[in-house]
Amino acid sequence: MALFDFKLVSTDPTTAARAATFATAHGVVETPTFMPVGTRATVKGVTPEQLRGIGAQVVLANTYHLFLRPGSDIVREAGGLHRFMGWDRVILTDSGGFQVFSLADTLKLTDDGVEFRSIVDGAKHFWTPEDNMRIQEDLGADIIMQLDQCPPYPAEREFVATAVRRSAEWAARCKAAHVREDQALFGIVQGGVFEDLRAESVARLAEIGFPGYGIGGYSVGEPHDLMLESLAPVAELLPADRPRYLMGVGNPTTMLEAIALGVDLFDCVLPTRTARTGTAFSSEGRMNLKNAKYARDFGPLDPACTCPVCATYTRAYLRHLVTVKEMLASTLLSIHNLHVLVDLARRAREAIAAGRYGAFVHEWREGPGADDY
Repeated sequence: MALFDFKLVSTDPTTAARAATFATAHGVVETPTFMPVGTRATVKGVTPEQLRGIGAQVVLANTYHLFLRPGSDIVREAGGLHRFMGWDRVILTDSGGFQVFSLADTLKLTDDGVEFRSIVDGAKHFWTPEDNMRIQEDLGADIIMQLDQCPPYPAEREFVATAVRRSAEWAARCKAAHVREDQALFGIVQGGVFEDLRAESVARLAEIGFPGYGIGGYSVGEPHDLMLESLAPVAELLPADRPRYLMGVGNPTTMLEAIALGVDLFDCVLPTRTARTGTAFSSEGRMNLKNAKYARDFGPLDPACTCPVCATYTRAYLRHLVTVKEMLASTLLSIHNLHVLVDLARRAREAIAAGRYGAFVHEWREGPGADDY
């Protein structure tokens, strides 16, 4: 496959779900897939070898955090993120725009760029789209994201409309500034929950043309049903011959519903963040391992799971690690939770190939743990 080729492998007859491949400089990604988040060039508590063991194809890193520490120049001198973090598969870097705009009380925004303060030392920084491209080129990820303006929820229509316009203008500037031919630059759709603004954003980005498209501005406080309602027409409008990436979404049920709408890529900190609170995903729903009922439960964490944690450790042992606050607890539960989502995407691919994705989602919704997600 040529670099950045997106090839449909199979489609589901009853939904818009599709299985496909996307070629990058560090391998071909099979979609749909869930991508673990490694914000600071590490998935918290999990080694690259462990990530490979659960079948992770892509790991994310964050431009904002790596710009602050250790600095993109150091990553570049190390040979890029792949060598720096010891990950030989695909890497995606978020532009850091979401992080910058979450610091609304400290930023100054113009059409030229955004000024923000460092969360490390309070120093002021100014990014233009061109600056952001230079930093992401230094980092050297396979897939990079444009700098965009991510509005919160709720937000006034006029504010969201301005974010759509500015993000589209910045997308064009990012594309003009980006020169690395081994990186796929994705545009990002904005528009909040306003269907017409989402459509405008899609049209403007498609006119510029990108090898893939992120769908941003979700998981910022909007109701779940409203998100899916506004997502459906976006997925339908995006080019069918390019990957679609729903940014920041990793709830299992939401992921399956978005796949049914034609979304291909997902990422979220939810599985590892949840693990650090002592909570595990399972076929029975979320399990709070601080619960005393697990103290003498010597069965596997989830009998339906094929991950190495479930094959090796008991609920009682994992509860012990959680209650005494051993760092191994977070590592093992993170491996398990990530496996649940990576494997769920794999099973979704299989269901699409078998032409039964609609039935697969129905079975998940009717399962004993679906109400917990």
